[in-house]
Amino acid sequence: MEQVKPVNFITVLSIDGGGVRGIIPGVVLAYLESQLQEIDGANARHADYFDVIAGTSTGGLITAMLTAPNPNNRPLFAAREIVPFYLKNMPLIFPQNSGIFAPLVNTAKALTGPKYNGEYLQKTIKEMTENTLLSQTVTNIVIPSFDVEKLQPTIFSSYQVLALILVF
Repeated sequence: MEQVKPVNFITVLSIDGGGVRGIIPGVVLAYLESQLQEIDGANARHADYFDVIAGTSTGGLITAMLTAPNPNNRPLFAAREIVPFYLKNMPLIFPQNSGIFAPLVNTAKALTGPKYNGEYLQKTIKEMTENTLLSQTVTNIVIPSFDVEKLQPTIFSSYQVLALILVF
């Protein structure tokens, strides 16, 4: 009889983007975290269960919220804080054009650069996380993005794979 070799697993939480639709993964993540807390106690956080947390666009913002450290090197935010954050800050992070020419303005913005300027979001994140570096997150993160000035993808990551070995 052949021996079964152990398999090393990497657990990944991938969070979708979608602007204000970040409320949807926020609700799901809050529920999941509450279930984990019922099993493992009130201090359980997603970062305790995943080797990598990744997200694009607004999923990247949620990733940062779930992995930024507090002074005790625990996650700064609980998942239940995501939806209130979005509800409070959504109008300033994702300002909406209104009026008869809104579709034309939105199309022009999409063709010439980012849909939102990101100034309020950057200011808010700096206030929340102070000077936290990617290397300081409580678990590994990957945030794929797109540099609109250089017209190329950019990946922000604290996760470095030294060797990927598949064991069968």
